[in-house]
Amino acid sequence: MKNEWNDFIELGKNVLLEYDIRPQNLKLLQSKGLKTLWKVLYKNKLICLKRLNQSIEQALFSVNAQIYIFNNGGNVPKIYPNSKGGPITEYNGQLFILYSWIEGRDMNLENPKDLTIALGSLSKFHIDSIGYVPPSSAIISSKLGNWPKQYESMKNRMIKLKEICLQTPNNISYTTYTNNIDPIIEICNKTINLINSSPYSNLCSIGQKESCLCHQDFGTGNVMLSEGTGIVIDLDSVTYDLPARDLRKIILKRMHKLNDFSINSFETILKYYEINNILSLAQREVLKIDLMFPHLFFGLIKNLHKNLKPVSNDRISSIADFEQNKFSALGKWL
Repeated sequence: MKNEWNDFIELGKNVLLEYDIRPQNLKLLQSKGLKTLWKVLYKNKLICLKRLNQSIEQALFSVNAQIYIFNNGGNVPKIYPNSKGGPITEYNGQLFILYSWIEGRDMNLENPKDLTIALGSLSKFHIDSIGYVPPSSAIISSKLGNWPKQYESMKNRMIKLKEICLQTPNNISYTTYTNNIDPIIEICNKTINLINSSPYSNLCSIGQKESCLCHQDFGTGNVMLSEGTGIVIDLDSVTYDLPARDLRKIILKRMHKLNDFSINSFETILKYYEINNILSLAQREVLKIDLMFPHLFFGLIKNLHKNLKPVSNDRISSIADFEQNKFSALGKWL
């Protein structure tokens, strides 16, 4: 373990030489697969070195997006160029970025004050990202217009999983899944019909330059409170899409955590978000439809047959009940 730690420290020092930096202190913060973080002290200033788990073409999209948002006044960490002037450093076939260090704390989205600041930060992030044009060599990430296909794909995977589970009737988790899946598939079908007859297609007919970027993993751990401001971090998964993509994930987690389907809770979140970005009636409609799809159920069971992580019967039944109650409540709003 100590040798591995020393290897990481040595790697960090070698990469920092590409920035003409010889650190006063270097600390390994995190290592999960390729993704690795170092805390660097240089000239009495803290900075952050990160090893990316991306191809160069993917990194060109996300890293340049972060640079664009920062230069546009966005609250994201600054990216420092290496000694050759490039934002991405390649060393031994691996990719590295050097960021400004954010002094602050993780925000707790269950805390009303933190939630208010975080959602304002999210809407500012969306606004500040509009106009981004990636380098020609980057792989463009975009979900614009893809929701109906994604809904169909998730539905078909759940139908296929039902067939697999029926072949193993002695597995209690599989039986619980097959007992609950038919109402979920019905929700999928109804939601697909709703999105296809909604303003969704018109909203997505804009060019990518007119679209905002969505974070895709916005929440506790990826937004920090620093001097009263929410700073958005970890932009590796940014993609062109409607703001509803990020909002749906926040609202669903909150609905599930609090078992709260009320319109008041929904409107409270939108009020905080709309400090910087007012949603149109059409955007609100597609957000509600996206909330109706059984995303949480799919997320729970998508790898059920691979036995990567055992899923309890109670969790399957509980999420299935949640999805049905949610669909009913949201249907009344819509």
